[in-house]
Amino acid sequence: MIRLDLLYIQPMSQPDDRPAGVTGAPESGPDPAVTQPRREPVFNLPASVSGLIAVCVGVHLLRFYVLSIGQDMELLVRAAFIPIRYSGQFDLEVWAFTSPFTYTFLHGGFAHLAVNAIWLAAFGAPLANRLGTLRFLAFFAFTGLAAAFCFWAVHPLGQAPLVGASGAISGMMGAAARFAFRIDRSSGRAAFGGSRLPFGAVLRSPASMAFLSVWLVINLVTGFINIVPGNEDQIAWEAHIGGLLAGFFGLRFFDIRLSGRRP
Repeated sequence: MIRLDLLYIQPMSQPDDRPAGVTGAPESGPDPAVTQPRREPVFNLPASVSGLIAVCVGVHLLRFYVLSIGQDMELLVRAAFIPIRYSGQFDLEVWAFTSPFTYTFLHGGFAHLAVNAIWLAAFGAPLANRLGTLRFLAFFAFTGLAAAFCFWAVHPLGQAPLVGASGAISGMMGAAARFAFRIDRSSGRAAFGGSRLPFGAVLRSPASMAFLSVWLVINLVTGFINIVPGNEDQIAWEAHIGGLLAGFFGLRFFDIRLSGRRP
């Protein structure tokens, strides 16, 4: 939420046209020179971010409350990213080309969905306000695709399905590091502000390096040891790293309005 201070301009004195002998304060009305503070909504998410979260929630509710076990399994086979599909042992159906994108809308449980929704709102909102709707959605698809590719590169014959938007969200975190998490609210919406930092400047930024270091350690620990409470599924740290790198290095192709050709 944004708090605006009241702006008051001293009105010019007006001639008193009351009859002679009549005293007392002139009638007062609303002063048009006093601007009212703008009320910001409690949840001020861009439509693109709200839409992505809504799709993830809708798909999850459909899977758990509408589809049967067999139908849900069929949906996973078609919509989740499964590396062995590309091994040459199977015919490439249409799902082979759509699942590298659709897997981001599937989640392993309500906790998985809730965590991703929170991070998507936190990092997606300022990035969407910076890039605009179309570029932000393209960025989401790009980083999600990069995350799937990195997962496939490490597990080319893996049969376990990859699900979740965390790879694409990791790309948003990588993009945030390119701005050193600077937020500009001058337009009335929180957006990553300033020019995109060169790689060397990011390495010299304490905020960016601290975040990236902690992020990397957490992903490696949870990926290899799997210490996430209540989650029996393996954390796809490979996809997270792939998404982060894609967002960090690939932001230049999407953030072209303010940063020009800076690397």
